Amino acid sequence: MLAFLHSGEALFAIGRMGGRLRGGLALALGADVLATVRSAALFGIDAYAVQIEVEVSNGMPGLTLVGLPDASVRESRDRVRSAIRNSGYQFPRQHITVNLAPADVRKQGSAFDLPIALGVLAAVGQLLRREIDDWLVLGELSLDGTIQAARGVLPIAVSARRSGATGLVVPRANAAEASIVDGLRIVAVRSLIEAVESLNTRCPPTWTASPLDATRTLHDPPDFADVRGQALPKRAVEVAAAGGHSLLLVGAPGGGKTMMARRLAGILPPLGPDEALESTAIHSVAGMLPPDGGLLRERPFRAPHSSASLAALVGGGAGPRPGEVSLAHHGVLFLDEVLEFERRALEALRQPLEDGFVRIARAARSALFPSRFMLVAAMNPCPCGRRGDPGAECRCTPGQVDRYQGRLSGPLRDRIDLAVEVARTPVACLRAGAAEESSAAIRVRVLAARDRQRARFGPAACQVNGHMTAKLVSLHCRLDRSLERLLEQAAARFSLSARGHARVLKVARTIADLAGADCVRPEDLSEALQFRLPSL
Repeated sequence: MLAFLHSGEALFAIGRMGGRLRGGLALALGADVLATVRSAALFGIDAYAVQIEVEVSNGMPGLTLVGLPDASVRESRDRVRSAIRNSGYQFPRQHITVNLAPADVRKQGSAFDLPIALGVLAAVGQLLRREIDDWLVLGELSLDGTIQAARGVLPIAVSARRSGATGLVVPRANAAEASIVDGLRIVAVRSLIEAVESLNTRCPPTWTASPLDATRTLHDPPDFADVRGQALPKRAVEVAAAGGHSLLLVGAPGGGKTMMARRLAGILPPLGPDEALESTAIHSVAGMLPPDGGLLRERPFRAPHSSASLAALVGGGAGPRPGEVSLAHHGVLFLDEVLEFERRALEALRQPLEDGFVRIARAARSALFPSRFMLVAAMNPCPCGRRGDPGAECRCTPGQVDRYQGRLSGPLRDRIDLAVEVARTPVACLRAGAAEESSAAIRVRVLAARDRQRARFGPAACQVNGHMTAKLVSLHCRLDRSLERLLEQAAARFSLSARGHARVLKVARTIADLAGADCVRPEDLSEALQFRLPSL
């Protein structure tokens, strides 16, 4: 982490006498002093190395930052100065130049505060020289010297391990997150004083608690037993969960669309090790892991408001950050009142639904965000929401209905695997005492279907039917001649596109998996066509 270069050993001998020297002794020999500290920064969800060089020289007192720092990095000058002084150390009264290398890449964020402060203290002898050049430091400083949590510690830890670093010096709040990566020593610190004292020891104390102690889990998730009636919509939700398919729920307000969507996460399998690492890394970059948060275990469920902008939904910004589609990676993205979302934002969903990622391009480089999620959308059938409701009168004209439903474009609707109408549940059914099927019972069938898919696909990247490529569809969704004729007739009558044709086959394969069938049967294909062609 630290490389300490100067002319003569006298300065280092002075530094050994105590960790908190009170004067400007670093320049007693009249020579410039240079200290370097290793850190890292983020672009998208990838980390890259940043070397922080600190030079203290005779001249006008002040601190100059170079190396394309943004506003948040430039503001570290005042935070570092106050943190050093309020921690009992002497801030040098000479000119300090801090270079953030590589100098041709813009640096963002406040996580450079701690390495800059340590570099200043090392340059003036208040941080003792140690052979710890292979450590990496990050953390934001408060004015009193305490250290705040940083964003993106997990991908930085992964990058540090790949580069051969021994370990990380991180804020205490990020220790559980950093410890997810095996093979790294973690020094977790709460303040600048603690960081200096830890590094002044020959063997810095490392954080050893298990990351499983901070694992996030769902407590008392909502249960499908609360949903009365709605047999067909619940069946559609089960099929979607079993095959990782996208789903559209259409119906009048109060029918239970949102209620069912929010119970979908409870019937999905837990995240696998690789999936958990990817999802946790994305939440880390977005700064959405809780303090002391470790590896995610439950699949994400994201439900942005309809006022969400294009950048909020798919990601963006000067230094691109993940949007809702990436935060829902390996989980569920629920768009309630989907027709109220901005048209451009909805159309931007087409790429991640097809490819499983979002590419945010900038002038110098582009960031790739994984976005393999289950889309669940809910909409009313008309502006007033009463169309098709036998207990209410709809006064919308056909033109108004067409314009309203037209907000969901044909190309986007073509990428949705299942669509189902959700009718209002009769009051008598709501008051009935009969028990409904629980999420636990549904989850058993979903897990069994997913086990069949994993066995079928083996080590391939595709793990669920909803992600099958055209080659896999032709291999695993073969039909006999009678079923081919049925599908051809349906495609001709309802103008199914090539994409729609493939998605019907994927859904039929999932329905067969739920039934434990080895091949697609007539009833499987018929049910898949029923979910593809609702009367809107």
